[in-house]
Amino acid sequence: MKTAIVLGATGLIGKNLVQQLAEHPSVSHVTAVTRRPVNYQSPKITNQVVDFDNLSQFDHIFRGDMLFSCLGTTKRQAGSIAKQRTVDLDYQLQVAQLAAQNQIKHYFLVSSSGANANSLSPYLQMKGELEQHVKLLHFDTVNIFQPSLLVGQRADTRIAETLGNYLLPTICKLPWLKKYRPISGQQVAQKMVSVAMAEHKETQTYALDVLFDY
Repeated sequence: MKTAIVLGATGLIGKNLVQQLAEHPSVSHVTAVTRRPVNYQSPKITNQVVDFDNLSQFDHIFRGDMLFSCLGTTKRQAGSIAKQRTVDLDYQLQVAQLAAQNQIKHYFLVSSSGANANSLSPYLQMKGELEQHVKLLHFDTVNIFQPSLLVGQRADTRIAETLGNYLLPTICKLPWLKKYRPISGQQVAQKMVSVAMAEHKETQTYALDVLFDY
C-alpha cells in the first residue's frame, strides 16, 4: 500500500487526482495540501492547510511514498508575473526539495506543453526552469506531465480558456492538430495515477497526446 501527497489539491487536476488516488486499492492514504480548509468525504484523505510563505515549518507533512505537484496560478490571479513565478516555481521547488530531503521516492509534476527554460514566454520559462531543477533532486523517479489547454469546471473564470473550450475541440479534429487538442483535468489525473501505479523507474516526460493513453 502506498501513501500519496497532492500539492495543489483544489485545482482542476489536483481535485480529480485526490479523488482517484483515494479510490485506488493500492493507496492507503492521501494528504491533500491546500491554502484553506477543505472537507473530504473519504476517510483515506487528510487535509493539511499550509502557509506557503513558511513552508519549512511544514516539513513533517511532506513524508510518504509519492508526491504529486499540481500547484499553479495565472498572472491575473497572482497580480503580476513575479507573483505568479512565486507560486508556479518557488513554492513547488521548495516543496520538492523538502520531499527529496524526506526521502520521498517518486515525484510527479504537472508542467505545461512548451515548457522551456529559454522560452521568451515568462510562463513557459518558469515551467521549464522548474522541470530542470526537480530533475536534479534525489528522487528515484521523476515523471513530468505537459498537458495543453485544460478543460473543465474551475472556481474562477478564465476567458481565454473558456473560448478555447469551445473552439479548440473542433479545430483540433484536423489530423495534424489532433495532438494539441484540449484535455480534461480528470484525464490528466488518470494518466498520472496510471503511471504512478506502474512504478516506472526512469525519469520520463509525458507530452500532449501521450496523456490520453492510460
